[in-house]
Amino acid sequence: MENFEIGVLLPGVAVQRRDGIDLRQAARHAEDAGLDGVWHGDHLAVGGPTLDALIALATAAAATSRIRIGTSVFIPAIRSVAWAAKQVATLQYVSGDRLVLGVGSGGGPGQWAAAGVPYGERGSRTDTALELLPRLLAGEETRLRDEPGEPTVELAPAVAMPAVWVGNASDAAIRRAARLGDGWFPSLISPGEVDKGGRRLAELAAGHGRPAPVIAIGGAGALGTGPGVPSREEIASGIGGAYGRPLEEVIEIPLTGHPREAAERLAVYRDAGARHAIIGISGGDWRAQVDLLAEVRSLLRRPH
Repeated sequence: MENFEIGVLLPGVAVQRRDGIDLRQAARHAEDAGLDGVWHGDHLAVGGPTLDALIALATAAAATSRIRIGTSVFIPAIRSVAWAAKQVATLQYVSGDRLVLGVGSGGGPGQWAAAGVPYGERGSRTDTALELLPRLLAGEETRLRDEPGEPTVELAPAVAMPAVWVGNASDAAIRRAARLGDGWFPSLISPGEVDKGGRRLAELAAGHGRPAPVIAIGGAGALGTGPGVPSREEIASGIGGAYGRPLEEVIEIPLTGHPREAAERLAVYRDAGARHAIIGISGGDWRAQVDLLAEVRSLLRRPH
């Protein structure tokens, strides 16, 4: 059976302050615990304290040597494509080719307005970025067709193109992953939705003459018990409120309980076709939660 990888979202600013942990310490702790990746979201102006994704991940890369460095997810279309390519190439370079580029086109209209990019262009600009990034990162002369005057640019140093995982569970995202991605990266969905989406993904990819992209799921949870560890109901209620989904639809999504229960839950996703899980920690001491996630990973890798 294929290995199942588990990564973790790096702690946000508020959690860093609460738990007395910085990004370097957090990334090293995840690597030392045995997890497979550290990940960071990409937000510009969301009304709360957030760090720039690629600078945060460069910090994590400098403090580690083995672990994957991932964006969950990078929004290339709110930048000029040349700047996006330069940032991605730099992170790939400084991390020693450990980058996984999760890509999305989300964020509310306010974020796009802050970046000076029309909200209605987010889909087409995302497709353009995914089409041009391989050429830009390879150092090839590339025409920037979405920019005024369509200039050509040649970036250096050239780097290996990172794996691209297309975020979101929508049909548009599945189509984009099948055509342009190495992976499909939906978050907060059920194993049944993973299975259904994976079948559609494989069918569409075959139509493009491509192998089926890998499936990675984004999840949320808090393991064990103790101070500050929320219940499944509390986490699900937060998800439902944030995304306008009824509680009964999301109650099974949070990863909670003993590591054995969490491993059993992730095994259902593995059986549905997923090969990676990227978990955002919903509460409890961040270091202790990472240690419990590492235990889940070990349980998943034991023979039945």
